[in-house]
Amino acid sequence: MPDRNTGSYNAIITGYAREGKNPERALYFFSRMNSLGFGYTGVTFASVLRACSDVLDLGLARQVHGMIEKLGFCGNFILETALVDVYGKCAVIGDARRMFDLISEPNEVTWNVIVRRYLEMEKMEEAICMFFRMVSEGFTPINHTVMSALKACSSVIALDEGRRVHGVVVKIGYKEDNIVENCLMEMYLKCGVVEDAFKVFEDCGSKCIFSWTMMINGHASCGDMDMASMLFNEMPEKNVVSWNTMLTGFVKLSRWEKGLDFFYRMRRETKEMDEITLGLVLTISSGLLDLGLGKQVHGFAYRHSLISNMFFCNSLLDMYTKCGNLRSSELWFVQMDNLRDRVSWNSLLSGYARNGRSEEALNTFRLMLWETNPNEKTLSAVLVACANVFALEFGKQIHAYMFRNGFEDVVTRGVLVDMYSKCNLIDYAIKVFDCDSSRDTVLWNSMILGCAYNGRGEHGLKLFETMKEDGIKPDNITFTGVLLSCISEGYVNLGQSYFASMVSEFGIIPRIEHYACMIELLGKHGFMVDLEDFVDKMPFEPTLQMWVRIFDCCREFGNDRLGERAARCINESNPTVPVRFELLSGTGNE
Repeated sequence: MPDRNTGSYNAIITGYAREGKNPERALYFFSRMNSLGFGYTGVTFASVLRACSDVLDLGLARQVHGMIEKLGFCGNFILETALVDVYGKCAVIGDARRMFDLISEPNEVTWNVIVRRYLEMEKMEEAICMFFRMVSEGFTPINHTVMSALKACSSVIALDEGRRVHGVVVKIGYKEDNIVENCLMEMYLKCGVVEDAFKVFEDCGSKCIFSWTMMINGHASCGDMDMASMLFNEMPEKNVVSWNTMLTGFVKLSRWEKGLDFFYRMRRETKEMDEITLGLVLTISSGLLDLGLGKQVHGFAYRHSLISNMFFCNSLLDMYTKCGNLRSSELWFVQMDNLRDRVSWNSLLSGYARNGRSEEALNTFRLMLWETNPNEKTLSAVLVACANVFALEFGKQIHAYMFRNGFEDVVTRGVLVDMYSKCNLIDYAIKVFDCDSSRDTVLWNSMILGCAYNGRGEHGLKLFETMKEDGIKPDNITFTGVLLSCISEGYVNLGQSYFASMVSEFGIIPRIEHYACMIELLGKHGFMVDLEDFVDKMPFEPTLQMWVRIFDCCREFGNDRLGERAARCINESNPTVPVRFELLSGTGNE
C-alpha cells in the first residue's frame, strides 16, 4: 500500500485486535505507526488496549494509558472501560479499581467488566459488593454481570447474598434466561440447598441437557441417588456427560455393584462412552477388587485408542495397585511417561506401602521428588512405609518437612502418631497428638492403639473416656484399642464392661478381632470359668488361632473340659500334627 495514513493503520490494527485474532500483529503495527509519527485516535488506543489485554502486556498498557492522558483522551468512556479491563486482566486489580472509580458515569458494561475481573482474581467478596453497589445506584446489570455475581456467591458459599441476587434476577426479568437459571441452580447446589435449586429447575421454561445434568449431579452429591435416578430417567435426551454424572454419583458413594449395573445399562442403551466413563468403571473395579473386570476395561480402551486421558491413566494404575497386581502397575506407570502426575506417583507409592513393599515405597518417594512435589497423601503413604520397616530417622525427616511446609493436618497427624507408636517412641506420638485440639476418630484411634501396643494401656483408657466426653463417636477400631489396653493393664472386669457396651451403648456389632481380644483378656489373666462361658456364648465357632490360644491358657491355668474341647477342634483342623491336652506342671484345675 503506497499511501498509508492514520486511518489505514487504524483499520489494520483493529482488524488484528478484533476478537483476539492476532494481537501480536496488532501491536507490531502500532509500533510501526508510532515510529512513523502518525497521529492517534480513540479507535487506535481502544484496539491497542484490547490487544494488550489478550497478550497480558501490562508495560505497554501503562504506556498507552500515559499517552491517553497526554493527548487529552481522558473522559473517553470506551478507553476508560478498556483500561479497567486491561488492568484487571493483567492482575493489577487495584489499578483497575482506581481507574473504575475515575469514570464519572460508568454504564452496565463497565460494571460488568469490574465485577468479572474481581471474579477472575478470586476476589469474590469484592465482586459481590460491587454487584450490589451497582444495583443500589440504579443500574440494571446485564446477564453476564448477574452470572458473575452468582459465580462469586457459589465460590464463597454466600447463600444469603445469592438469594439477594436471585431477587434481582426476578425483578429485572432474567428469570427466563436459561444461562442465568443454570447459574442460579449451581449457586444453590454449591450452597447445599438442593430444594431451592430444584424449585428453579422446575420453573425453567426450557430445560437443556446441562440443566438436567446439573440437578442430577446435585442430588447425587447429597447422596440421594434415588432422586438422581428418577431425574435421569425423566430426561428427554441424554448424552455421555449425563451418563457419566450418574456413574460418578455411584462411585463417590462407593456403591460399586449399583455402579456396575448402571454401566451395563449404559452399554445396552447407548454407544456413547469416553475415557471418563472407562476411568469410572476402573474405579468400580478397584472398589470390588475385580482385577478381571479391570483388565477387560484396559483391553477395550487399548483397542479403541482411549488411553490418552490423565484420569483414565491414573484410574488404571490405581486399579492395578489396589488389586495387588503391582507388576502390571509398574509396567503401566512406565508406559504413562509424560502423562504422569502427582496422583500417579501417589498411587504407585501407596500400592507399595499397602502391599508390604515398604522399601520400594521409600525408593519411589525419592524418585518422585525429581518430577513433582509431595502432598498430604504422599507423605501419609511414606510414613506408613516408615512405620512398617521401623525407618525412624527417615520418618523424623518427613515430620520435619511436614512441619516446615504446613502439612500437619488431622490426617497426617494420625499417621505420624501411628509411625512413632510402631517405632516405640510413644512420648513423641503423644506430643504430636497433643499439639492441636482438632482431632477426628482416626487420630483418637491411632493414639489409643499406640498406647496399647507400648504398655501405656492406662493412658489409652483415659484417652477413650476423654474422647467420649468430647463427643467423638468411637468405632470398631476404637474398641480394639480399648480392649488391647485392658489386656495390657489386666483390667478384666472393665474389659468385659466395654465389650458389652459396644452393642448396648454404641450399636457396634463386635467383629472377630474383638472376640479374639476378649479370649486373650480372659485367658491371659486366668479367668477360665468366664472364658468357657464366653466361648459358649460366641455367635460363631472360634477360629483355629483362637482355639490354639484357648488351649494354651487352659494348660497354663487349668480347665480340663475347655482344654480338651480346644484340643479336639485343633486336631480336626490339623490332623497331621495332633495335640493332646495336658496341664502344665504345678497347674491346678478350676
